Amino acid sequence: MHGFEDLNTGKEHVALTYGEFEPNQAVLGRIHSECLTGDALFSLRCDCGFQLQTAMQNIAEAGQGFILYLRQEGRGIGLLNKIKAYELQDKGANTVEANEKLGFPADMRQYDMIIPMLEKIGVDKVKLMTNNPRKVKAMQGFGIEVVERVPLQVGKNRYNESYLKTKSTKLGHMMSEHHFTDGKD
Repeated sequence: MHGFEDLNTGKEHVALTYGEFEPNQAVLGRIHSECLTGDALFSLRCDCGFQLQTAMQNIAEAGQGFILYLRQEGRGIGLLNKIKAYELQDKGANTVEANEKLGFPADMRQYDMIIPMLEKIGVDKVKLMTNNPRKVKAMQGFGIEVVERVPLQVGKNRYNESYLKTKSTKLGHMMSEHHFTDGKD
């Protein structure tokens, strides 16, 4: 575990690494934004915890890899605003509409912290586990070669089906219905 502080925001982030990395090697990895409800409290409202667990399992099976765990809860709106967004979602808004009703863009996450994190762990080529095209674009924009995008389509259940559809249709996440594995209902 490697700790990092963003001097602009004061937020602390971590890079988790497993195994040894060789120079110029494409390393399996994930950029994961904090989701207290999904990662630690096992919420079924999202797929975040399922993605984190699957990424860790994939890395263990591969014998090496990394997770950049970024402290940007609720697509960057923070935990308390995320709770307010949940309330709006309970009243019928989708995840994008809820953020917008609170006065935020659909997704406020920033990825500049990945630069010093990847430099520290010695990675410049990645097999990126993500469904989010913004993460691929961010890595490429920072000069990190994404040699492969590895889909992470896990955790679909009756509580997050609408959320996942919104991520696909409104946020452009690359997901297809028939590739999901069911989470526990």
